[in-house]
Amino acid sequence: MLKGKHITLYVTGGIAVYKSLNIVRELIKNQAEVQVVMTKAAQEFVTPLTFATLSQRPVLTDNFDAQSAQDDFIPHIKLAHWTDLAVVIPATANIIAKMANGIADDLASTTLLATDAPKLVFPAMNTTMWNNPAVQTNLRTLNLMDIKIVQPDSGFLAEGESGKGRLPELSTIMVEIFKTFTKPVLAGANVIVTAGGTKEAIDPVRFIGNNSSGKMGIALANVAADMGAHVTLITTVHDQLSSPNLNEIKVSTALEMQKELQKHFESSNVLVMAAAVSDFRPAHKADQKIKKDDDQDLYTIELQKNPDILKEIAKDKNNQFVVGFAAETENLIPYAKKKLYSKNVDMILANDVSKANTGFNVDTNQITLIQRDKEPVTWPLMSKNDIAAKFWEYYEKNIK
Repeated sequence: MLKGKHITLYVTGGIAVYKSLNIVRELIKNQAEVQVVMTKAAQEFVTPLTFATLSQRPVLTDNFDAQSAQDDFIPHIKLAHWTDLAVVIPATANIIAKMANGIADDLASTTLLATDAPKLVFPAMNTTMWNNPAVQTNLRTLNLMDIKIVQPDSGFLAEGESGKGRLPELSTIMVEIFKTFTKPVLAGANVIVTAGGTKEAIDPVRFIGNNSSGKMGIALANVAADMGAHVTLITTVHDQLSSPNLNEIKVSTALEMQKELQKHFESSNVLVMAAAVSDFRPAHKADQKIKKDDDQDLYTIELQKNPDILKEIAKDKNNQFVVGFAAETENLIPYAKKKLYSKNVDMILANDVSKANTGFNVDTNQITLIQRDKEPVTWPLMSKNDIAAKFWEYYEKNIK
């Protein structure tokens, strides 16, 4: 999603400067091109060399430095034209005031004033400063200028106090950046996504489960919501959710997941069944924890087959587009094709979970699209967020 995007990071002088290093690293991992601009105060916390090393570009600090003279250009104008997204992080009360009032007295404020690209501002400061009427007035002014302000978190602050003013977590920051480049092409669509591995209780403390982290399903739900869809996420795990368009329903077992799907399926346009549903459940759940017996080495659990949720729900489809997953360790394409027809779904997303970088509990995946009357299409190894974006773009262009 960020490949080739030009992102300028404006780092200003707050204690949270060091957290911006993780943002640079994450943007580079997602193949963005990153230019860092640092204010003089920011350089008191972290050196420009550190940011230059991570961003793989010299850090810009001054309109009149030697590098600018050597390159023979007006840096704030060239950088403003280069930028696809301007991110101010951490944003101090000082830079917020400059942006709100058109003050341009250093490279950061001058370039921001000259930039037409979308701007994301992540304030981070002491709670008392945050609540100051002058700061709040400036923030309202930025909102009127269509500059997106991301609210700070509440919690323990550097001064030893607790309150609102903390820089949000890395995942929240990245979600906001991703959303800037996401078009609302799914507006009006009702999407259901299932995620995570179901847990079938043996007794009050033990269960039958699997290694699914739910990352792929959650990525699919987040990106669909960011693209404008109304998303119902039926999940066994909870993670960072990105949009008010997303309604999370927490379940544990296969039967609970099936019940929720039956409630929502009729009104949906798309179902993506990314959850890893247990094939079996204990026929009887013990009321109390099963205790070990020193004289007994073997224990037997009678298993009962769970319903095939995907197959059963696909019987009721009308105009819904139904997508299943095939997580295999061998014969990927033949098994996925068999699943496509036996379960009466419209598409199978197949992946080989025997590989270290495409299995459970990792942030990357490699997907093969299986559809009727079409040759399988294998995408390259990508992050799960990128796969989610590519899938919904494919759906919008080829299916919707």
